[in-house]
Order: sequence, then C-alpha cells, then structure tokens
Amino acid sequence: MKKLRVMMLVHWDLVPPDDLQDENDPRMEKYSTEFDVRNALWQLGHEVEIVPIESDIAPIRQTVEQWQPHIAFNLLEDFAGYSALDYYVVSYLDMLHVPYTGCNPRGLLLARDKALSKKILSYHRIKVPEFAVFPYGRKIKKSVISHLPYPMIVKSLIEQGSVGIAQASYVTNAEELAQRVEQLHEMLAGDVIAEQYIEGRELYVAVVGNQRLEVLPVRELIFGKVQDEMPRMATYKVKWDPNYRERWGIDYDFVRPLPLGMPEQINRLCKRIYRNLDLSGYARMDLRLTDDGQLFLLEANPNPAISNIEEVAYSAEKAGYTYEQFIQKIINLGLKATRYY
Repeated sequence: MKKLRVMMLVHWDLVPPDDLQDENDPRMEKYSTEFDVRNALWQLGHEVEIVPIESDIAPIRQTVEQWQPHIAFNLLEDFAGYSALDYYVVSYLDMLHVPYTGCNPRGLLLARDKALSKKILSYHRIKVPEFAVFPYGRKIKKSVISHLPYPMIVKSLIEQGSVGIAQASYVTNAEELAQRVEQLHEMLAGDVIAEQYIEGRELYVAVVGNQRLEVLPVRELIFGKVQDEMPRMATYKVKWDPNYRERWGIDYDFVRPLPLGMPEQINRLCKRIYRNLDLSGYARMDLRLTDDGQLFLLEANPNPAISNIEEVAYSAEKAGYTYEQFIQKIINLGLKATRYY
C-alpha cells in the first residue's frame, strides 16, 4: 500500500490535543472523530498534516503549495459557522485539483437542504414525509399551517446531528407548530422545516462508493421504555446523551428481524437515493419503516460521523472491515472519484 501525505481538514476547535490518549478522558467525546481518524491514518502508515479551518481557506492553499498532499481527508461539517456552506471547501479543493474524501459539492448542496432533497426524491417516486418550509425572518402564514398533516416534527432546514430537535418538536396542531417554529427561528437564526411524523421503526443505512455502491449492514434505533403514546424520534438528547438513552431504554443496535424481502428493498432504495442526490464517498440514510411495510426517507446524510463508535463504523465492522481498512477505503474512493474539473 502506497504511503500518502494526507491533509486532514478539521474545524478550528476540533484539533485533538497532543496529550489526548486515554479513551476515558472526558475530552474524548468532543474530539473522537478527529482523534480516531488521525490515529487510523497513522496506523496505516500515512503522513498526516492537520489543517484547522474556520472562515478562511488560505491555510488549505498554503498546505497544498508547501506540502503537496496526495489527498485531503475532509472532516468539516460547516464553513464560517454555516452548515450550508460546507460544499464551498470541497469546491475549492476541486479548483486546486486536490482529491478529497467524502461527498462532492453538488451532493452536499442537494442533501444538506432537507426540503430540496425531498422534492428531488419525491419526483423520483421515493416516499418522503409531507413538509412545509418556514424561512427565517418571514411571518408564518395561518393558511399554510392549518392544512398540514399533523402530527409534525419541526426542525432546522439544514442543521445535522439532531440540532434543535426535542420533545417539543413534535406538534399536533397549528398553534403548537407556530410556537415551535418561532422558538427555532430564535434559537438557530435559520430556516425551519416541519415534516409529517411517520410512525414506525427508525433505520440507519450506510452506503459507501462512487459509481459502484456497497450498502452496509442496517442499524436501528430501538425505543425500549418509551410509552406508546410518546413520539419515537431521534432528539438531540437521544443522539448525544447516553444517560438519557439508558434511562428510557433507547439504544442503537443492528436491525431486528425484517419482513421477507425487506433487506433487498432497503438495499435498492438506498442506492436509488444515493444516485438521485448525486452523493459520493459515503453517506447514511435515515429511514422509517411503517407497520404496513412502507419505507420513507427522513434524511440523507453525506459525510456522516465516522468515529469508531458511530453507526457507520459499526456497520463497516459488521461488513468485515477493520476501522483502519474502512478509513483506507474512504481514501481510495476519494482518489478515484470523478471530479468537476
């Protein structure tokens, strides 16, 4: 295996401290992805240059000119504090003719916007929840919210990681929806989307590849002690608070038995979603499976978290990859990807 010079692009405040070694270190939660990827690259024998990015792309050009990396390992989830601008960085890498890991600019642009991606997929006859968008700074129209298919889930239009999703995001009427939209406008200073709540099992499906796609083993979010009348959804606390999950018997695990033919249906559906949104590298599809066997796409997530304790890494391990092999596969896909220059 060729040893590479890897420019690792990370958010400016997520550079792993030099003294961070112990997995029980409380700081590990913050730096886990950057720490795990960097160590895997070292284990693979690659040279690593970590480049912190905030709102200036000059460090990228400087590193390219002075160090001439073979590839950029892109771990950025925003640029200049805006999630919607993460595609700017990979567009710049395209302009510099520098290969990079993960998704291309067009795929990032399409998938980050939850409304735009749903419109595209609906056109291709892929089931998505009904939705309405509430732009930041605009008055909420009663004529719109009075006819929506309640209950609804209210969340950010572009933010990932369940940011802004809480039990209060589940609304059952126009008054509750208007109140939650106003709260999120104030909290996030950005556009908000309200989506029809789909009752069913929540499945997470990782897809890896460019033209040739591999669907990894399916994971499931299992709600143990949640009462029947309570909504089952991945709130911010569910995603990021292990004590909360333990208290309510909520857990991530490999998928429980599925109806006959459903694994093949999930495989085909996720490949269709991936291709219709022009994704590349790796992504995670968040699905809902209803009791009557219908599959709905909730979100398509390009460049999802890939620390060795995340859903994507667990699925890769189940598929037969060590963590280091999975990181190398991501690099190989980046080196072989079709670019826009």
